[in-house]
Amino acid sequence: IYAVTVQESYAHPFDQIYYTRCTDILNWFKCTRHRISYKTAYRRGLRTMYRRRSQCCPGYYESGDFCIPLCTEECVHGRCVSPDTCHCEPGWGGIDCSSGCDSEHWGPHCSNRCQCQNQALCNPITGACVCADGYKGWRCEELCEPGAYGKGCQYKCPCHNGATCDHRTGECHCAPGYTGAFCEEPCPPGSHGAQCELRCPCQNGGICHHITGECSCPPGWTGFVCAQPCSSGTFGINCSQDCPCHNGGQCDPVTGKCLCTAGYMGDRCQEECPIGTYGFQCTKKCDCQNGAKCYHVNGVCMCDPGFKGIHCQERMCPEGLYGLKCHKKCPCNITNTLSCHPLSGECTCKAGSAGLYCNDTCPPGYYGEGCQMTCLCQNGADCGSVTGKCTCAPGYMGDDCSIPCGSGTYGTNCSSVCNCRNGGTCSPVDGLCLCKEGWQGVDCSIPCSSGSWGLNCNQTCHCANGAACNPVDGFCLCSPGWQGESCDEACPDGAYGLNCSERCDCSHADGCDPVTGDCCCLAGWTGIRCDNVCTQGRWGPNCSISCKCENGGSCLPEDGTCECAPGYRGPMCQRICSPGFYGHRCSQACPQCVHSSGPCHHVTGRCDCLPGFFGSLCNQACASGRYGKNCAEVCQCTNNGTCNPIDGTCQCFPGWIGKDCSQPCPTGFWGPDCFHTCNCHNGATCSPYDGECRCTPGWTGLYCTQRCPSAFYGKHCANVCQCQNGADCDHITGQCTCRTGFTGKQCEQKCSPGSFGYGCKQLCECMNNATCDHVTGTCYCSPGFKGIRCDQAALMMEELNPYTKISPALGSERHSVGAIIGIIILLLIIMVLLALFVWYRRKQKEKGHDMPSVSYTPAMRMTNTDYSLSGKDVSQGSGTVHCFSNPSYHTLSCGVTSRFFTNNLDGNGSSKVDITTPSVAMFLSYMKESVCSSSTCSLNSSENPYATIKDPPIVTCKHSESSYVEMKSPIHRDSPYSEMPTSSKTNKNIYEVEPTVSVVQEARGRSANYNQNPYDLPRNSHIPCHYDLLPVRHSPIHGTDQGSQCRMLQRE
Repeated sequence: IYAVTVQESYAHPFDQIYYTRCTDILNWFKCTRHRISYKTAYRRGLRTMYRRRSQCCPGYYESGDFCIPLCTEECVHGRCVSPDTCHCEPGWGGIDCSSGCDSEHWGPHCSNRCQCQNQALCNPITGACVCADGYKGWRCEELCEPGAYGKGCQYKCPCHNGATCDHRTGECHCAPGYTGAFCEEPCPPGSHGAQCELRCPCQNGGICHHITGECSCPPGWTGFVCAQPCSSGTFGINCSQDCPCHNGGQCDPVTGKCLCTAGYMGDRCQEECPIGTYGFQCTKKCDCQNGAKCYHVNGVCMCDPGFKGIHCQERMCPEGLYGLKCHKKCPCNITNTLSCHPLSGECTCKAGSAGLYCNDTCPPGYYGEGCQMTCLCQNGADCGSVTGKCTCAPGYMGDDCSIPCGSGTYGTNCSSVCNCRNGGTCSPVDGLCLCKEGWQGVDCSIPCSSGSWGLNCNQTCHCANGAACNPVDGFCLCSPGWQGESCDEACPDGAYGLNCSERCDCSHADGCDPVTGDCCCLAGWTGIRCDNVCTQGRWGPNCSISCKCENGGSCLPEDGTCECAPGYRGPMCQRICSPGFYGHRCSQACPQCVHSSGPCHHVTGRCDCLPGFFGSLCNQACASGRYGKNCAEVCQCTNNGTCNPIDGTCQCFPGWIGKDCSQPCPTGFWGPDCFHTCNCHNGATCSPYDGECRCTPGWTGLYCTQRCPSAFYGKHCANVCQCQNGADCDHITGQCTCRTGFTGKQCEQKCSPGSFGYGCKQLCECMNNATCDHVTGTCYCSPGFKGIRCDQAALMMEELNPYTKISPALGSERHSVGAIIGIIILLLIIMVLLALFVWYRRKQKEKGHDMPSVSYTPAMRMTNTDYSLSGKDVSQGSGTVHCFSNPSYHTLSCGVTSRFFTNNLDGNGSSKVDITTPSVAMFLSYMKESVCSSSTCSLNSSENPYATIKDPPIVTCKHSESSYVEMKSPIHRDSPYSEMPTSSKTNKNIYEVEPTVSVVQEARGRSANYNQNPYDLPRNSHIPCHYDLLPVRHSPIHGTDQGSQCRMLQRE
């Protein structure tokens, strides 16, 4: 507990004086009162404080801020850890740690040997082992268990990530890939392995695994150490993604973004450069002229017919001419034409022009070359047909006329400054002032005339008894003596003056005048206040004394003192009121005069108004048509002109000038005082009021600079053109200008027979009842005639030649070109016919020399139903390719070589059957002349008459060694013929025997080579039993020995 001196607040009372209203007239109706109030004051005092204090427990003593244990016996070789308890050093014992032996003995006289291991100490008293750090057990013979260390193995290892700790010190031994005091951190970037001592080999930003050192490559790189960039066509992590780029584009190996070759663009380089650009990233601009397109890769210009030059800038014809002979004159309007096509004569208009012959301007809303660009002008602005530059309508500005004029400006490009007064705003279009309520006139400088108020002064006042109304809100300002909302109520009895605010001061009167306050004395009473019984001008005993007061003042009956009339003052009432005051005793202050030349009248209090104003406060302007002092003059303004109420000058309505506004603006001018100049074109006139252009027929637009839109003409472009067949319509008169080949008032008729061309003025030169094209004059000949004029007889074949119908207007060059082309075509036809004839003859000769035969040899099971022909040279063991074509078999093979082999069916010889293929009769004849080998075979008949072969007689003969053709599948077989089974068993399956066909060559060795693939031939012909189908035919077995089994292959 302790005391503190403090400063405290308290409520201090005090006497407060205040005043109230009462009936004490001596103190001006104020009385004094008292009351007790309180205010905050401060004083000093003592405050008792408390604080907490700590005290040591028994057995401890205080040392600074700590409590220390107290041992009665001093610990000799140890320290006091609790009251009367010592913790001895190793090798010492006893209550005070004073008993000791050497490290190897203990007990009385230190006669017992210690059994402790691992440098442990034993208690000299009890012999108990005191283990060193990292060991445990009663002899300290055991290491701490994994995860524990230190004294008594009581501490838990703090190591992470599979690390081990030292059982003595607890130091962490980190696993590979980790570091830090507790092995909590992976190896820093750039190292890995045990103790993070190995350096990472990764390149190009690759990150190695902190344990294994394996590299994780960034996108765009691969390889063991990320040293190899992605190969072309791949990108991304491990280069695993395929590039999506087309047209030769290369992709970024990291992001895969395509880098396109010249001429292409897009995310995948799949888009060609936009028209008008070319090159790498399509950044170059084409500079081709005359409508030519440029190649999107290198920018080479591809000229349209009729133009030449690197940039297609040169015409084939001189300027102004066109046609194949350059003899026709261009019909284009030279002024508006950029060029005339050298072949067709089509007009290419300059920027801003349009129409068939460039006679028209661009339609509204478009500009530039070909009128293809869209105008961006807003708010009714005119768009220049050439450049698209906006001509803003009055009241707007900016490149696209989207910005309205700022406050205080108006007109074209907002260049004129408004002159509106009294808070009026002007129109941004023509500058006309929009006056605030209570004002009128061209510049809002004239207040509303008497009797009117509000916006444009078009409201009528309803105030009575000469009251003025506020020109802004129409509120009535009553004259003296009147009150009420409309000033139609007189002041009540006993009141008078402005707002009835004055009180009458009369003694014996029937009230006072509500305007002036003059007393209306009762009968027998006189004087200013009606308090005198004497006649006017007398006072005193028996009214015998004459009154000396001036200016209508009266004498008091008691002492003759002058009581002045309103407006006067002084002992004799000889002076008027001081400026600013008026009325009785000059005690009334003058009202606030608005338009006055001085103070108010000293008697009535009325203001002395300036010219143009009237009323008790001079706050009313002269009525409409009046002006001057007291509004006595008559205005002379006409045509809605506003008369100035002060001097009568006229402010003319826009479009009029003159002293009395009787003269219209001169031609070419408009607006207030005819200040602005008209900007109308093409004969148009402008409104003298607002400058609006009144276009002449055929023109439209803000300033009449645009022709009527296509298909319209006349005044206000309201008439619809009636022209047909693409004719131009005159924008003024609507007259049609016909295209080539048409005539008539509305161009509804083609040129009459015998005429053609522009205006149908050219005469056709066609003869022999030929018809003439109404546009070009081309002659269409009747059958049997030819020539540019159809004046020549024609052969039947020549009638098919389109060049017999040539316009005479095209000239002889077309005739000569057509003749040359016709001759060339005829020669080509003759050469083709000759080549076919020679080929046919040669084919027939080759068929006569080649004598095909068919032999059958055992083969593998059929795996394909298509067959080819191959020629063999037996003597040499190698094959020479021959081709064979037969209408019965429809089989053709070229370029196929195969080994020659024989398969002994009976172990003694080879089995062969030769078949002639040109026809059945030829085959039978050949079989009669041939002698079969040691084996026999039966060929059964087939449903196909072309494939029927009768069994030949059993004849023993000897074949001469000659080549043969094997008919086999065109599929190349991988296994050699030497590996095929050669079993000679008699029960061999007939499906394991494959027919082979050989072509017998001439002794001279002539062969026919053909390069046609067998798969190009028809699979299913008109002959029944297609060769792909293998019918089953069982051959009879001849003799008791092992014989051959044969089957006949039906062919188409």
